[in-house]
Amino acid sequence: MSIVKIRQSQIVSTYGPGALVDLPDYAVLVAGLEHWAGNAQIVPEPRLLANLRRRLGLPFLELRSPPVPEREDELGIGIVAWQFPEWFVAQFEVSTKQYGRSRPLVHRKALVKGRYVGDDPIGKRKRKDWPVVPVRFVQACPNGHVSDIDWPRLVHGDGVACGGQLWFDERGTTGDLAELFVRCDGCASQPMSLVRLQATSEERAVLGECRGDRPWLGPMAREICVGPHDKPHRNKLLIRHASNAYFPVVERAISIPDHDERLRRAVDSVWDDFLSVAESASDIKRERKKQRVQLALESLTDAEVWAECERRQGGSAETQKGLKDVELDMFLSVPDELGDDKPEGDFYARRLPLDTKCTGAIDSVERVVLVHRLREVVSEIGFTRFESSALPVDSEVDLGVRLAALALETRWLPAIENRGEGVFLSLDAAKVKAWTTRPAVKQRALEFQSGVQATSKNPIPLELVEQIYMPYIMLHSMSHLLLTAIALECGYAAASIRERIYVRNGAYGLLLYTGTPDAEGTLGGLVQAGRRIARHLDAALELGRLCSNDPVCAQHKPSQLHEGRFKHGAACHGCLLIAEPSCERRNELLDRSLVVPTVDLTDAAFFDEGP
Repeated sequence: MSIVKIRQSQIVSTYGPGALVDLPDYAVLVAGLEHWAGNAQIVPEPRLLANLRRRLGLPFLELRSPPVPEREDELGIGIVAWQFPEWFVAQFEVSTKQYGRSRPLVHRKALVKGRYVGDDPIGKRKRKDWPVVPVRFVQACPNGHVSDIDWPRLVHGDGVACGGQLWFDERGTTGDLAELFVRCDGCASQPMSLVRLQATSEERAVLGECRGDRPWLGPMAREICVGPHDKPHRNKLLIRHASNAYFPVVERAISIPDHDERLRRAVDSVWDDFLSVAESASDIKRERKKQRVQLALESLTDAEVWAECERRQGGSAETQKGLKDVELDMFLSVPDELGDDKPEGDFYARRLPLDTKCTGAIDSVERVVLVHRLREVVSEIGFTRFESSALPVDSEVDLGVRLAALALETRWLPAIENRGEGVFLSLDAAKVKAWTTRPAVKQRALEFQSGVQATSKNPIPLELVEQIYMPYIMLHSMSHLLLTAIALECGYAAASIRERIYVRNGAYGLLLYTGTPDAEGTLGGLVQAGRRIARHLDAALELGRLCSNDPVCAQHKPSQLHEGRFKHGAACHGCLLIAEPSCERRNELLDRSLVVPTVDLTDAAFFDEGP
């Protein structure tokens, strides 16, 4: 058994269950949740938990942190991973004019102590052993199923494998699939080009139908693969370390002050060990006999404590609202301050009075809230392969997409908590609504409707695009520009700042925040930037007026189907695209011409006088 250390935050993103991971000495597949070893601690976040219980249909779901050993020398606790794939390429070459550079392709069962043993083609010794590396090609399907490629079957076609040695040939230097072949030296089978593995049509696909393998859940976890027309998907070639091998689907929530912060903290302190199994107020009374519980719940009645337990176990009326809906309502209703200004607090914010003498872009800003302290809980609920799940603009994660399971029976989901700070601002709703009625904005809405429709299986009504998509795209593009401008002075790297866009019930806002499990998330730089938000906003708009790739960038339209960038207007790596971890939509739905005038479109900008 080998031990490798990774950050907890990576478990709900890069290295969750089902992820294909390259380690220094071997490749592994992260195991499902049932196989993780250790006592995973509960992560309290009632609002997120109730939301996921309702949407996933799992009434007894829990959020838990990935298990971590308490001591460095404590073995058997942590994230379990299994060796995958089971085919390897030996690290010695035989060069010939006919086949190029050839290396043995061997199965795990043929290895001796993890090494390939064979005849030495060069040295004096007859037998020698060589190290091996995992083959970089596997097969998978859009449902997340993954398995080893059956190399002997592919090489021998419909015939029976002869048992000869398989060889991996490279007839070039680029590593392109057209230069890669697999052959058998024990029969007359023709070498198979790996280009054939890319064929997708049913009559030409050679990888066959998906068998529903889910090796991360265990050897007996195969399920029926259901694809189009209720038939199994065809297997597709997947390169293990490619960016499309694993797309985690995560849900986030900002912890906000609830009805009684003192009550919540008291219950938090004894929830895991005592109160999580309480079934009535009489159970609370019984637990009070324990000294630790009595000290924690002192001055609180049994009825108050039981009401809080019920809220956590089943959800309250407020948790029936969307996660972003509750957060936006809270930001828009912040008085002079909200929350407790304590080191251990989860949330503390102060509203920044706007200077009425300021001019410029700040005139369109209705409210600014400085978030001195916040807590974010992030949970992974599943994953996809090949294509990321769609993210509807008017809701949270789209659960209509089939997600690969993290466990055979999902009783808990991995979650982490980040702490940091941020700045929230909302735009004047009346000005946004007036902006959406401009002819140039309506024309841009038609173009985005065409582009978004090209990537969606469901019809996208024009009214939805005009009322929801266009304000979202404008706010989203403004957020990227503002993030870039603030990062130049706030002390955080741009990649460590995240965004959260709110377009809900006629209100429009954005939150730029930073949150990490360590101390870097609370340096105070974003709050300081928020105090100078007018200057930063003007600088952000100036950044968006001209791109180094203009006029090509400014002239791009989402309706230009031949370019394939259906969810981009005037947006590219030279102006709007940022690090994907910072963007809540993976750099989609962006158009700076909706924020400021560009060299190609001048009358669709929100921050400019319209016609």
